[in-house]
Amino acid sequence: MEEQHKKILQQNRINLVTDLDPSGLYDALLREGVFTQDMIDEIKSSGTRRDQARELVRDLETRGSRAFPLFLEILRESGQQGLAETLLNGAPPGQLQPAAPAGDRPVLQPLPIITVSPMDSQKQSIKNTPIYPVERPNKSPSPPPDKEYFKPRPQGRTRRDSLKCYKMDSSPCGLCLIINNVEFKPESQLRDRKGSCIDCNKLQRRFTALNFIVEVKTNLKQKQIKQELLALSRRDHSLYDCCVVIMLSHGTEVNHRRFPGAVFGVDGDYVPVQAITNYLNGEKCPSLQGKPKLFFIQACGGDEKDIGFEVPSEEAQPSVDGEDDETDAIPTSSSSDSLSTPDEVDARTTLPNSSDILVSYSTFPGYVSWRDTQAGSWYVETLDRILEENAATDDLVTMLMMVNHEVSQNSAKGLYKQMPGSFNFLRKLLYFQTSA
Repeated sequence: MEEQHKKILQQNRINLVTDLDPSGLYDALLREGVFTQDMIDEIKSSGTRRDQARELVRDLETRGSRAFPLFLEILRESGQQGLAETLLNGAPPGQLQPAAPAGDRPVLQPLPIITVSPMDSQKQSIKNTPIYPVERPNKSPSPPPDKEYFKPRPQGRTRRDSLKCYKMDSSPCGLCLIINNVEFKPESQLRDRKGSCIDCNKLQRRFTALNFIVEVKTNLKQKQIKQELLALSRRDHSLYDCCVVIMLSHGTEVNHRRFPGAVFGVDGDYVPVQAITNYLNGEKCPSLQGKPKLFFIQACGGDEKDIGFEVPSEEAQPSVDGEDDETDAIPTSSSSDSLSTPDEVDARTTLPNSSDILVSYSTFPGYVSWRDTQAGSWYVETLDRILEENAATDDLVTMLMMVNHEVSQNSAKGLYKQMPGSFNFLRKLLYFQTSA
């Protein structure tokens, strides 16, 4: 596909995902050779109408130079004239040629780039054989490593067709448990977490908007945290597509085999993140087998403070410099040297128990996580906004990368930094439900 046509699709992606009805296009797309039957079957299996629209647009970008004008024509034939006009208005003058008569249209094949030398092109004698343009190397100097650089996808490279999307169209989509520990017992020697209720309210509203049943539990002791997680694992999730657990508390670093860190109850005893995830793994919770289990941890991973490193002045961004910033850490209880434990025996021909799990941490293991007592934590504030602005068009892993970038720009007390991150064992792309 021509680069300008790709840009038109990308600029109108939100409108296409929101308004496009793919079901009315499949027969024509197959008839005109834009997609193969296997590609259409793959799009149909991606989930909801919005998921199918998103997959269709992505696949369309990988097709030949005739794909875009044919797509416009098929939109008109299916009665989606408004979308066709929107895309047509975005095309540079003279770039769109009328579609050829049906009998003269070549069947579009997946595009390997065909490099044609000038001498070979002069000898070309078969007029009907399409010659694909050669993508010329970019001769502009490479940007320095500390600059933002977005590498374009090479022309003709097919999308990662092996990546499918999780089914996320059940209503409600799933259960979301939020454990919000704010007021800690004196014997715990942990300070109250002012501002955590702001985080809790934001996430409760956000996941309700994403069509989850949200349950909030406040100020739980260690044993109560385990009881709530056990109760969640024993519920029947067969009618749901996903499960979310959000932990808002103090944290520390502990020995682990898969997932670092631990979260404290208000009594000062902790539950390792590894144990938290185990409650919902494929063995302990059969009704969630093969379904995404998402864990969001707003807690410190240790007591180290990251002072960052110096970047050029033009890279400096406005940063948070709050006098009310606090951390969610207590001193480290033990090291994480067990990361180097020997490999387990090879997996059987089944899904591993830890598959379909994603754990998103507010901070890098071993480091503190910053929270503003008036506005809430950096991580939750950013996560909530990114989900609101991008859930309609982007998958979860992409959005978490956006969160990582934005939080990394903040600065506590003009000095300390924070770097969120994820342990990702998902097997497919995950797109949340959003209102059309």
